[in-house]
Amino acid sequence: MDDKVKNISLKVHHEKRLRKIFWIVLAIIIFCLLLFYFVVGIIYSRGNFSINMEQDLYFEDGLLIYDDPEYKVFRTELLAPSPKVFDDMLSPWIPSDIANLGGGSHNGDEYLAYTFYIENTSEATTDYWMQIVIEDVIKNIDEAVRIRLYRNGTETTYAKVSSVTGEREEGTVAFASDSLVTSMYVPDFVPGAIDEYTLVIWVDGDDLECTDNILGGEFKVHMDFLQDNPVETGT
Repeated sequence: MDDKVKNISLKVHHEKRLRKIFWIVLAIIIFCLLLFYFVVGIIYSRGNFSINMEQDLYFEDGLLIYDDPEYKVFRTELLAPSPKVFDDMLSPWIPSDIANLGGGSHNGDEYLAYTFYIENTSEATTDYWMQIVIEDVIKNIDEAVRIRLYRNGTETTYAKVSSVTGEREEGTVAFASDSLVTSMYVPDFVPGAIDEYTLVIWVDGDDLECTDNILGGEFKVHMDFLQDNPVETGT
C-alpha cells in the first residue's frame, strides 16, 4: 500500500512539474512574441522612409536639410508620412510631374512620394555622401519594390535583382546589395547650392515576384547624408 501511495505521489508530483514547465515555456514564448511585435511596432510607427543627416554636416560644413523652403531650421531627421496601404501598382500611375510639386509629402493611394532639400548655408565649398539603406524587410517584399530617386530632376529607378531571372529588372539599376540601395558622392557643393531630392517607393505589379507570397509584407528604408565615405567608415 505504501509503495502504491508513493507511486501515486510521484506521478502527481511529476505531472505538476510538467504543468509548471509548460506554463513557464508558454510565458517565455508569449513574452518573446510581444517583444517582437513591440520592436517591429516601434520601427514601423516612424513610417517607411526617413532622412537622416550627421550633425557634423551642419556644425562643420553648414549643410541644412528641410522639406519646406519657408521653414529652414537645423534638424537631423525628416520623416516621410506613409500611404495607408502599399498595394501593387504600375509605374505609369505615378504623375510625370511628381518631382515638381514642391517640398513635403505627395503620396498617392499606393505609393510613397516625398520631396526635400539639402542646402549649403556656409561660405565654403564642401562635399557630402548620400546612401539609401534598407532597414527592414518582412515577407521578402523587397523582391517587388521599386525606389525611384530624383536628384535635381534627374531620375533613377532602383530594384533588387530578380530572383526569377537572375538579371536586373528592366529599366532599373540593381540594388548595391541586400542592405544597400545605392550610395553617391557629391563633390564641389558650393555656397548657396541646393540639391532637391524626391523619392518614390511602390510595389511594382509587373514584377514577376509580385505574388500572393508578399501579401502583408513591409519594407522600410532610410536615407543618410554623411561627411565621409560610408564604405570606408563602415556606416
